[in-house]
Amino acid sequence: MDRLKLAVFGLKNAGAAATRNMNQKGFLDMLLLIENGTVINPGDGTELKADVLVEDGKIKKIGPKQKMKADRVVDAAGCYVMPGFIDMHVHLRDPGQEHKETVETGSQAAARGGFTTIVAMPNTKPVVDNADVVNYVHNKAKDVRRVHVLQTGAVTRGQRGEELADIEAMVEAGIPAISEDGKTVMNAQLYREAMTLAVKYDIPVLSHCEDVNMAGAGVVNADKAMKKMKFAGISNAVEDVIIARDIMLAKDTGAALHLCHCSTKDSVRLVELAKQEGIRVTAEACPHHFTLTSEDIPGDDANYKMNPPLRTKEDVQALKEGLKAGIIDVIATDHAPHTAIEKGVGIKRAPFGIVGLETAAALVMTELVNQGYLTVMQMAGKMSYNPAKILGLDKGVVEEGKPADLVVFDPKKQYVIDPSEFYSKGKNTPFAGRKVKGVVMATIVDGKVVYEK
Repeated sequence: MDRLKLAVFGLKNAGAAATRNMNQKGFLDMLLLIENGTVINPGDGTELKADVLVEDGKIKKIGPKQKMKADRVVDAAGCYVMPGFIDMHVHLRDPGQEHKETVETGSQAAARGGFTTIVAMPNTKPVVDNADVVNYVHNKAKDVRRVHVLQTGAVTRGQRGEELADIEAMVEAGIPAISEDGKTVMNAQLYREAMTLAVKYDIPVLSHCEDVNMAGAGVVNADKAMKKMKFAGISNAVEDVIIARDIMLAKDTGAALHLCHCSTKDSVRLVELAKQEGIRVTAEACPHHFTLTSEDIPGDDANYKMNPPLRTKEDVQALKEGLKAGIIDVIATDHAPHTAIEKGVGIKRAPFGIVGLETAAALVMTELVNQGYLTVMQMAGKMSYNPAKILGLDKGVVEEGKPADLVVFDPKKQYVIDPSEFYSKGKNTPFAGRKVKGVVMATIVDGKVVYEK
């Protein structure tokens, strides 16, 4: 029986493990050795050449060459050993739109991208506005046993913006936050009530900042380049007005406000001012928003259609500077898979969104680290440590005694992005054919290798 379990876990040294005791989960304690890597710990800012020894899902030892015989060895030569990435913004489409993505395929894509924890948005079918749907997603993730999936709860029933969802029951079911992502709660008083409840239950509010009335039928950024293509535009004010409103509501209620997918230069300024005022606000930016501009849209290609839209060079530069200065705390993907048929009908008719789990780390390395906007330590902070702190998770560090959620990342390996290789069901990306640097070589969740290149 012991050897059968060892075979299931793919261990190469059954004899070493067979001498140890069963742990509380009913599996054999395992020794995993990650050797020859450079450990990056954003928790205390240390960077050192060291081996990492993992036992029973926890980091047991970090230090010089470990001599203990391990059940499995991961060679991290030339690589960084970082805390597993945490994506605060993912659309899994499950339940209801499993033809686009499932908990399983989304988890596989996350593991390939170096993410050990992902936070799923509630705009599924049915909407995640009650404990039953929360439990469905969490139980499915446990069955998949790939990465940690945390399901957020909607702010309003059915995301209709009319009455609050059963936030208390969803908190009891384990939601880490509330969000109306995909939509905005336009009723400020109702949103204020939700923020008050978020304070009561000590969870953050993840805000999709879009004035839907101002956005109208817009499909791309409102700028000169897009006007030439005769597409309806979405102005920066569509985002900025709601950011300003939500910051004021956070100030009024004391809620922990997290602003999703910031894309404008004024969003950076507003966040900076809010932080100077001591308001509890954090913000995220997505790789597509700090990499591409509306001028990169080659024509009527809906793989470049996302919400908020690709902005101007001035906005992109402001995001990069905001990330560098620490104004923007988090890098998230807003992973939004759609089918090729849905995305093949042109920008006017196609749904918003692109996938991002499998390209994020390489884009951060290529566009931010290699261009001098971030250090590798800051990359780990924005992709691991800061998200963990915002969500109240005991993760985001590489320290003895902490959960062994880790990523082995090769910063120098170069490749060309090929959507046909994605584990996600969604292949909708504007980065197809783009040359990037940085490859996830292994992803470890609770001490188990869940992906290895």
